[in-house]
Amino acid sequence: MDSNSSRGKRASLQPLRAAGRQRVEELLEAASDLMAERGYEATTMAEIAARAGAKIGSLYRFFPNKEAVADALVQRHIAILEDEYEALAKRAATLSPDGLADVLIELLVTLHPRVKSLSALMEARTDRMEIRDRARGHAIAGIAAALRVCAPGLDEALVRDIAAVVLNTMKVLRSMLAKDAPTTSGAPDELRRMHRLYLRDRLQPFQLVPDSITDAEP
Repeated sequence: MDSNSSRGKRASLQPLRAAGRQRVEELLEAASDLMAERGYEATTMAEIAARAGAKIGSLYRFFPNKEAVADALVQRHIAILEDEYEALAKRAATLSPDGLADVLIELLVTLHPRVKSLSALMEARTDRMEIRDRARGHAIAGIAAALRVCAPGLDEALVRDIAAVVLNTMKVLRSMLAKDAPTTSGAPDELRRMHRLYLRDRLQPFQLVPDSITDAEP
């Protein structure tokens, strides 16, 4: 699928009313479900409309073709990633290294249902590398921002390295839980423990010491 193939044709309709926006969300959710289950190529516009409980004319009213649906889904998924990582960075100030480790390692697991068709979409697009790099870039930047908040003394090069390690650990956990990677019943918990130990070791030396501790008598 070429992401530019719909250019020169009617653009997707951006509804102004709440009812229209809700209908678009329902159509995109149905499309995401189907593409995650069957892949982009096997999914049809008629199936998307049926899954959403909508008439086919309603789908074509908002999206001129399946490529336009896919474009909207990619933008939707990237926006979700941006919002989640921005929220994570704000929350990091209240977390210990162990707490941040737990939140981070579960993040892809909780995010996956909301961006479930992203992998299928990337496989079908000619700009898959660009989309993958955008998604990975948002993830690395978001994790790095949370690490900086939790441990402000981290060197910039080191924080990016740690963020890359964390992202790959998150992916392994999601694969384990989805049974896509070799695992046992207790392996996910062992991975979580390993992740806590790793972040504790890397972050604690760079955390700010509260004034109450610094000013205390030896």
